[in-house]
Amino acid sequence: MTDSNAVPLIVFSPQREPSEFINSLMRKAGEPVHCTWIPAVRDLGEALEQLNPELLICAYVPDADARQAATVRDQLAPQVPMILVRPQISETDIALGMRLGARDVVSLSATERVQAVVSRELRTFRLERALNSTLQSASDYRRQLQSVLQRSNDAILQVQEGIVVDANQTWLELFGYDEAGIVVSQPLMDLFDDRSHAALKGALVACAQGKWTDHPLKVNALLGDGSQLQLDLVLTPGEFENEPCVRIMVPARKRDERQLTTELTDAVKRDNTTGLLLRRPLLDAIGVRIAAPPAGGVRFMALVRPDKFAELEKDVGVRASEQLVSEYAATLKSHLGPNDIAGRFAGVSFLALIERGNPHDVEAWAESVLARFSENTSTVGQRTVHSSCTIGLTAVPTSGSNIDSVVADVLEAVRRARGQGGNQIYHLDKTDTDTRVQAYDMIWVKHIKTALMENRFRLVQQPVASLQGEDPNMFDVLVRMLDNQGKEVLPADFMAAAERNDLLKNIDRWVVGASLSFAAKAKPGCLFVRLSRDSVIDTAFIDWLKTQVANGKHEPKRICFQITESIAEQYMNAAVAQLAALKQLGFRIALERFGSGRDPYKLLNAMSLDFIKVDGALVQDLAANPETQIVVKKLVEQAVKLKIETIAERVEDANTMAVLWQLGVQFIQGYFVNAPEEVVMAEGQGRRG
Repeated sequence: MTDSNAVPLIVFSPQREPSEFINSLMRKAGEPVHCTWIPAVRDLGEALEQLNPELLICAYVPDADARQAATVRDQLAPQVPMILVRPQISETDIALGMRLGARDVVSLSATERVQAVVSRELRTFRLERALNSTLQSASDYRRQLQSVLQRSNDAILQVQEGIVVDANQTWLELFGYDEAGIVVSQPLMDLFDDRSHAALKGALVACAQGKWTDHPLKVNALLGDGSQLQLDLVLTPGEFENEPCVRIMVPARKRDERQLTTELTDAVKRDNTTGLLLRRPLLDAIGVRIAAPPAGGVRFMALVRPDKFAELEKDVGVRASEQLVSEYAATLKSHLGPNDIAGRFAGVSFLALIERGNPHDVEAWAESVLARFSENTSTVGQRTVHSSCTIGLTAVPTSGSNIDSVVADVLEAVRRARGQGGNQIYHLDKTDTDTRVQAYDMIWVKHIKTALMENRFRLVQQPVASLQGEDPNMFDVLVRMLDNQGKEVLPADFMAAAERNDLLKNIDRWVVGASLSFAAKAKPGCLFVRLSRDSVIDTAFIDWLKTQVANGKHEPKRICFQITESIAEQYMNAAVAQLAALKQLGFRIALERFGSGRDPYKLLNAMSLDFIKVDGALVQDLAANPETQIVVKKLVEQAVKLKIETIAERVEDANTMAVLWQLGVQFIQGYFVNAPEEVVMAEGQGRRG
């Protein structure tokens, strides 16, 4: 052991022997100490400064000298521990020594205790030194961070318990404030409009608890001049003045030539008043989109036309009426999903291609837009203007779509609705009235039966994510059919024909059989498997299922059968009996599209449920609609009382996720979590029984 590695100790004693004894004793114990003997207290100060010792030992010195040594130590090296050596020790000696400033008192006759005390004090000294170094580094880091935050091109705000505690210059400039004092100490919510509050509150709480990732939150900011600005916020946990905070950032936009070219190209395609696509770029974008089938769900064309606009224009003037058009567009844009395409079609009409999970979601979307138009009151000059609109809807075929015919259909829908007085939704459903339905069904029935015989159906799974903990390993199961060329056919193409021709039971049994096989192989936490109306009222289904379970190594608890709330309402007795029988077999039970029916609370009490899936139509309207938030909160609270777990369907953005988190919903599913993925299974699995 070299002197360079030795641990410096100072032994203050009238004689040299204690220093040599301690040096030898500690080295035998494995401590590489080097003791320096100091015979007089007057030399102690210089030794402390030059040697940087890790321990001061006062051996056989009078109490007055020990007190003076402690004083010198406190002045020059207060972090260095001190121990006293006495010929004999008692509890009284230890107490007196500690009053003199020592950490402990030892006797050299008790060698093991000397080794233990010295080793303990050396270890404590090193830990305290490391801690102080860490604290100093943290302090330096905080100062550097505050400096960086203030100079950052990103707009940064820091919040503690909902109150703004700091804002950098970029944030102040973005919001139009001259000094930080205007926003510091103010509630954060005062900086944003009411419709942004629910999502922002949820994200703040989740972030403070470490359960929020870097999903951008879309909000409407209230600027200093009274105007509004849509922003994307990034929330991260932080620290301000040694206390936890949430750091809110609006990232600076980094532009390059290609981005600028793209933005300019996009700008010339848009209407100056509304910011929506102009007619020609709109039709081009829709044409490109409908040329390929959707990844899942349905597509609808919607035409939104304000009612009696000519009269409003006459009352307020042509130029002032453009303010109304801008407000109409803002209302429509607030309802658009990430995959929707919308633009100014003709005059004051707006055309939109809407992609949702099912027709029910599209109708709920249209009802929300219609209600928002009716609720809004505009002030134009000195006049107060009330508006309404008419919405035409038509389904877009998933294959062979022709934009001209689809637009013609949606125009016809609006024409019929206006003929009935306007302020309504008209769904032009040609599928139910077209004379070609019978021929259409004949073709699809043949395809469906052949696909069942040849096992040309496939499962896809969509993950269900937890908002409150670890990955639950749960999946929602969906079905796809393959055509003769092996191309995927979506349920929207064949399910209606299957329903009209009593083939849903057959498809259900294929899906159930394939799901049982997959669950036995992959052992997921839970697979959610849909049952149609036909299976709910099928008295033979339970016996068939018992046979399937008996013929394989299946664990029923891994399967959760789900039916829609509407089926449960319409076939109450059959549903209660069928679901109870499934429960007896060990399967779990869920109601999906839940919360929009006549009496959802009655269903909660009538059935033994494991899960409810909050209707996607409610979820998609959740972030900006306080009334919907109240509805969902009450459903969740009642479910919690009954020990029923809650899942939100069709979650498509971070704002909705934040509100759901705040409302106590436990799980989410939708394209924001993940798109459906194919279930990988061995050949031959999933054949119907």
